[in-house]
Amino acid sequence: MSMLLSDPVTAANTQLKMQFDEMQQHFNQQPYLAVAKRIQLLKSIKRELLALEDEFVAASSKDFGFRTAFDTVLGDILPTTRTVSHTIAHLPKWTKESPRKAGLSLAPSKVAVSYQPKGVVGVISPWNYPIQLAVVPVITALAAGNRVLLKVSEFTPHTNQVIKKLFSGELSEHCAVIEGEAQLSQQFSCLPFAHLFFTGSTAVGRHIMAAASKNLTPVTLELGGKSPVIITEQVDIEKAAKAILFGKMTNAGQICVAPDYVLVPDKLQHQLVKSLCGLYKKHYKLGVEGKNLTSVINDHHFTRLTTLLTDAQQQGAQIIKPLEENQSDAAKHRLGLHIVTDVNDTMKLMQEELFGPILAIVPYQQLSDAIDYINQRPQPLALYIMGQNKQTNAYIQYHTQSGTFAINDTLMQVTADDAPFGGIGPSGMGHYHGKEGFLTFSHARNTLRTGNFNPKLGMLLTQNTLLMKILKWLYLRP
Repeated sequence: MSMLLSDPVTAANTQLKMQFDEMQQHFNQQPYLAVAKRIQLLKSIKRELLALEDEFVAASSKDFGFRTAFDTVLGDILPTTRTVSHTIAHLPKWTKESPRKAGLSLAPSKVAVSYQPKGVVGVISPWNYPIQLAVVPVITALAAGNRVLLKVSEFTPHTNQVIKKLFSGELSEHCAVIEGEAQLSQQFSCLPFAHLFFTGSTAVGRHIMAAASKNLTPVTLELGGKSPVIITEQVDIEKAAKAILFGKMTNAGQICVAPDYVLVPDKLQHQLVKSLCGLYKKHYKLGVEGKNLTSVINDHHFTRLTTLLTDAQQQGAQIIKPLEENQSDAAKHRLGLHIVTDVNDTMKLMQEELFGPILAIVPYQQLSDAIDYINQRPQPLALYIMGQNKQTNAYIQYHTQSGTFAINDTLMQVTADDAPFGGIGPSGMGHYHGKEGFLTFSHARNTLRTGNFNPKLGMLLTQNTLLMKILKWLYLRP
């Protein structure tokens, strides 16, 4: 007897394939969306985004257990709105055909590069900035003229409903929002997208890339890693501590470019820890009871963080809590700043990306030791320098690799509208933001135009010896 109802996984996969086919059909019907129409869509997104601000703030806080309005507005709404505005302002210029030199061998033909939409783009977004990291790639892909399937995180169900509302009506023909667990994500990455964009962990990124390779789908991977801070001897330690604390406590450290550990001259370690504790007491005096501290996303991640601390302490690390109480609330999965000293490489917190309000301190004797420490490990997504000596800062810059780089600041390099964002090696592949994002989601098409007057064709067909001599004289001389 045949089953009247298919199992949920099969049904979800069938629905996913139907959504992909529908979006592909939309693209095939209009493969080159006029720039004016793209701008109209982007203006609609901006208008709806601003109208839904309060709903996004409330939904995001509900998903996290508690999330400050500051983290949602400044970390999600503001950068997304700025991206839309920047894209609208510059899109006409980005989409213009780019003339290139044809050279004598192709004269009188003309050569140019035109930027063509790729097709249906897949975007897989994470939970830590559930609005910005979902909507910004979509905005950029739509600006390039593509259609989009957006797979949102299962950890943020309330925010997902507002994102669905954002991409409703006419926008639903250009971007469809997909919800589902890990099983659906695996199926999603197997679809024959024209381009696949993923933000998440390095481990999952490897699986995404493997699945995409079966369709020869190009991928952009925005991953993470352990982003270090180097404090040099020529430093204002109080200002450095402020920048580090901001980078570590914003969104409870649940940021791919958050400072993960600090390399500090041995003689400055005590002063750094003292400054961090003093600043934390001043700005987070109520600890986990305060309304300016975002919760860890869920119980699973809270347990992961506390397990990392326990493992480090069992191996001899010192755990410094700036406050005597209100540093942890398991029931509400809230965690205050925990500074960890006396660390070693066998501790799990020195092997894994922390992604929470834990900060490891690693002292060094010589600057070369700090540089070697970084270069012996996978390239991070961000590298931060705290110091006033320009020559020292430049030396570090040119002797290390990282996806992004900032001096005397943290996190803010990501907010530069007109600069690319992306990782290197294990921290990512490819870029988005600004013009580089538009180029990521576009096919740069080599275009040759030849008029009616083309004397070289006859010479080429007859393998003319005079032409051969001319070309040799032009291009094969020593």
